[in-house]
This record gives sequence, structure tokens and C-alpha cells, in this order.
Amino acid sequence: MATLVFDWEWTAPFSRLGIAAHYSHALILVRCRNAPIEQVTIPIADQRIEGTAIENALSAGACHLRDRILLGGDDREAAATLPSATVAVCTRDRPDDLQRCLEGILDLDGPEHEVLVIDNCPSDDRTEALVRAMPRVRYLREPVAGLNHARNRALREASGEVVVFIDDDAVPDRHWLTAHLANYIQPIVLCVTGLTVPLELEHPSQEEFEQYSSFIRGFERRVFDPMRDDPLTPGAIGAGVNMSVRRSLVETVGGFDGALDAGTVTKSGGDHEMYSRILGAGYRIVYEPRAINRHRHRNSPDELEKAIEGYGTGAYAAMTRALLVDGEFGVFRIAWLWFRHAQAKAILRALLRRGPEVDRRMIRAEIRGCLRGPWAYLRSVRNIRRRKLLRYG
Repeated sequence: MATLVFDWEWTAPFSRLGIAAHYSHALILVRCRNAPIEQVTIPIADQRIEGTAIENALSAGACHLRDRILLGGDDREAAATLPSATVAVCTRDRPDDLQRCLEGILDLDGPEHEVLVIDNCPSDDRTEALVRAMPRVRYLREPVAGLNHARNRALREASGEVVVFIDDDAVPDRHWLTAHLANYIQPIVLCVTGLTVPLELEHPSQEEFEQYSSFIRGFERRVFDPMRDDPLTPGAIGAGVNMSVRRSLVETVGGFDGALDAGTVTKSGGDHEMYSRILGAGYRIVYEPRAINRHRHRNSPDELEKAIEGYGTGAYAAMTRALLVDGEFGVFRIAWLWFRHAQAKAILRALLRRGPEVDRRMIRAEIRGCLRGPWAYLRSVRNIRRRKLLRYG
């Protein structure tokens, strides 16, 4: 059975009838005056859902947030003018996903903006053909493989003051761009992340991904400040699937590390490493849940397992970089705390064969990735050096 995914605006009456029979549950993003307040799961009975069932599922915290919004309580400063923006999509060989993403970008509300597609080391010309047929989208081919290389190319080519990144397998909410830009009032804010929810939950693997490795970081806006937040623990900040940075980032803290993230042997970690560097340099990062996009989770067990293993690899690769490049010996403490408070319990449950089989598969994949992380980073750095030697002799 699948899970129906949709939004509900709390201030509007709701009743949904005639739901397809293969849906057993609904995952609902509840909003109040367009701001998200909670995501709830409710069973579907007789192929219908009533608004009262959704209301009854709201937590006390969501009700408090809703009441604050209705009373006009908001800690956001009003922006007189928004900074100029470039929306950048880094992609490789996924034209179907990319088309859906670009259609969402071209339907955005808010200010005029540049749109870039960075085609990262493609194996064919399908992406180029798609992009060149779409209005207002500029195509760039980046020959060096690696998501962080593509991100750096976007920063070099962008004309906007802020570069807003979205993955090719995600779709932005209509107000996504404005929500990002509204947080750049203070110069000390160098990066903003947003709320990423599932696009669909049609397959068991997609539901398992959402249960085990959700992108959601809460529904309250949060400002990460190096005076109180540890730069070495960036996990709560958000993910690169929904991230914006000032274009001046390159001059301020440097570009993204090309040895990290998708397209390299480290698999991931480029976003979190950058968050650590931004906080370590004394700047702030804002998590803005009103900047919503929707991610198409992987829909096969093999893809899911590879994704989870990749997150483990990237996390330990990023910690290896922090140790070797930045001299951050605190990574040993972070790795120990992560293992002690999260992984050790999961490993014990797996050894005792307690809990669902999917949980045991996921923790095995995560641990495999973590063990590979340090060596993956060293290998990735060697690969970059080898490429430079071949290029320049």
C-alpha cells in the first residue's frame, strides 16, 4: 500500500473524497497562512479524509505555532528589498527529474531571477537538448565530475547576489525562492537552508527513506550562530538539496571542496562541510522552513541502501577533511558521540535481530559507509591531484 502526499491549509475547509484504493495512509503537510506547522500521517478510511482527522493529529507544538502565526507573531525582519538571485540546478543524466524541477522553477512566485543548469560530466546530450528548449534557462556543461565542482561552477557563472541550489530530483514550492531571499537582510548570514518534504511515497523504499533519513529539520525557523552552535555538528542545519549561499562565499570562506559529495568516491558531505566552515569563520546560517521543496526519494531497495551508505561515507569523509585540512581534533569527539548515542543502539538491535529488517539493513549500510569515509576522502584528493598533473604536466 502507498501513502498519499499532499498539503492542507488550516484556514481553509477540507474534505477529500474518492481517494484511490491503493492508498492506506496520507502524509499531510499542514500549513497556516502558507507557513508549514507540521507534517502528520493519518489512516485513510473508506477512501476519504476529513479535516477534523487532520486537526486531531496535530501536536501541541504545532497548535502553538499555528496560534502564533494567526496572532501575527513572527521574528523575521521585514526586507525592504530582496537581493538578486540565481537559481542553480546541478544535474547529471536525469532529464526526466530535471524537467519536473525546471517546470517548478519557471512557475515560482517572487522576484525575477536567473536560472542556471550545470550539466556535470554528462554521458549524453539529453540534458542539453532539454534545457535549450526551455525559456529563461542557461545551460552550462561542467566537464569535471563531482557535485561540488558543479556548485563552484555555478558560483563563478552566477549573476545574482545569492545562489539558490536545488537538486534535480526536487521541486520547489511556489514561494520557495522568496522565503530563501528574505533571510539575507543581515550581512552576517552567509547561508540559508529550507524544509524538504517527500514529493511522493508510492513505493516501500520511499517510505523507508522518509522514516530512516528524513530531510525535515523541524517547522520553526532557527538561526545557527557559532557563539552557541558547534561548527562540527552541522546535521541539524539542513541539506544541500535545499540550500542558498551568498555568491561572495568564495571570497569569504572559499568554494566547495571538490573532493566531497556526489560524483566522487566520497558520495556526499559537501554541504555539511561547507556549513562547518561557514560557522567556523564566524558567520550565521538560517534554517527557514517556509522555503519548501519536495524531493523524489529513491524507489528501490538497492538505491535506498546506496543512498544511506553514501551519507555515512560523506559524513566521515567531511570529518576527515576537518581533521587534515583544518586541524579540528574535535572530530574524534563528534564521531564517538554519534556512535555512542545513535549507532551503537542500532547495531545492538541489529545483532539481536530486533526491530524491522529495513532498520537492520540501513544501519549496516550506514556503518559500511562510515568505515569507508576517511579512505574515500584521501582517495578523492589523490584523484584531484592526478587530474591536475595530467592537465598541466
